[in-house]
Amino acid sequence: MPLHVIRLELAREKDFPQGSSEHGYEFVAPLDATGQFDADEWKSQRKFCTVRRFWPGQEDETGHLIHGRGGRWAFSYDPTTDADDEPIFRFDRHVMRLGEYVSITEHDGRQHTFRIVGLRLAA
Repeated sequence: MPLHVIRLELAREKDFPQGSSEHGYEFVAPLDATGQFDADEWKSQRKFCTVRRFWPGQEDETGHLIHGRGGRWAFSYDPTTDADDEPIFRFDRHVMRLGEYVSITEHDGRQHTFRIVGLRLAA
């Protein structure tokens, strides 16, 4: 199962009526031929399933895609705590295609919606 690099950019919201290409994530995950996340493949590839969070005025954060308590999927930047985890709403049910949307709850508890704007095979 090939790994893919998925780029998410902030979708339209009150503070950003046009969305924002400066706020987002780029992460690596195994996808099947239909664009569905493959949790079984993640188990054998988890060390390669990384994330980079980019946000203006803040240092980029890098971490991993994790499977946490309660069966939730999240981005985690510090493996020693779950305080920084950012849950991804229904991640295991999303189809990763250009133009689709993904919701992520950030460190501060605010949920934002992001649009899939990039999708390519990982090198």
